[in-house]
Amino acid sequence: MPAIRSIKNQYLGINAHLQSRLQTESGWDSFHTIHISHMTTALQIQLAPMGYEADIEQSLQIRRSLEPARYPTSDVTIYDPDLSRQYQSILMTAGNMQEIVMPIPDLLGLSDEQVKSYKAIGLYRAVPDDSERGTPIAWVELLSPSNKPTGQDFESYRDKRAKVLQAGIVFVELGYLHQYPPIFKTIPDYAAAKNRRPDPRSHPYRITIIDPHPDFFEGEGRSRQFDVDEPIPRVQIPLHNGDTLDFDFGAVYRRTFEEMLYGNKIDYSQLPLKFELYSSDDQARIVSHMLTVVEAAHNGENLESDPQALEPIPLEVALNRLQILSRS
Repeated sequence: MPAIRSIKNQYLGINAHLQSRLQTESGWDSFHTIHISHMTTALQIQLAPMGYEADIEQSLQIRRSLEPARYPTSDVTIYDPDLSRQYQSILMTAGNMQEIVMPIPDLLGLSDEQVKSYKAIGLYRAVPDDSERGTPIAWVELLSPSNKPTGQDFESYRDKRAKVLQAGIVFVELGYLHQYPPIFKTIPDYAAAKNRRPDPRSHPYRITIIDPHPDFFEGEGRSRQFDVDEPIPRVQIPLHNGDTLDFDFGAVYRRTFEEMLYGNKIDYSQLPLKFELYSSDDQARIVSHMLTVVEAAHNGENLESDPQALEPIPLEVALNRLQILSRS
């Protein structure tokens, strides 16, 4: 069967094919940067008439420049006390001179955090001079793999988030990474461990809003969870003195998906990478939607229209029908 692609996101919400690819192969860093930029623009447009503004800030998250997204931890670690040894790539030249070769960040004495960091979004009350706007009213983070509980930087991120909340700043956290555990222990874990399916009470995606008002101990956190092929929910973000922002994160996701032509990298005739990591219910939703797209393509229908809600059919039935279509 030839590849079946569409510029339009063929899912109602998070695109399972894309998110599996970004987590399994590569591309999350690029998606994160672009999606935060699109989100900031959308927030700015809505906030300006309300007397607020959005700006891109340094994230609380750490983005390592020379390490993979997920880090194994050893039981025994061997350290080299001579820190210069790693740079002993030496070229001998005339006159017994030597040249030490090292990466530019190391030559300049910059840490990984200074070289690369993810971006977040701060929401502020609009003032004529940026230097007078003070601390943000709300903070928006799009979680990345290294800052999840299995990542090396989870503890640092959690501590920084606590400080933000203690400062009275509303915290908005977007979790679109189904292959990693939730950042809150009280939320059932969707990420499948070895020989274990996702917790039947869990969901792959969530948007959490934590409002530390009237104070850190009496405030509330609300986590809106949703499944594959469900729309990304609209949420109410508390601002200042009772103001709230009704924001559609789904519209921003669709913009990033379409403008970056992510649809050209997705083949709806093939299962998402690491399909087995989805719950059985989400697997049924994925294959049912794939079947709808493949059948539409076979019938010559236009795939560049908005997807419609559908009732999932049993997984085995959908897989059999998909297999038959692939041979036709």
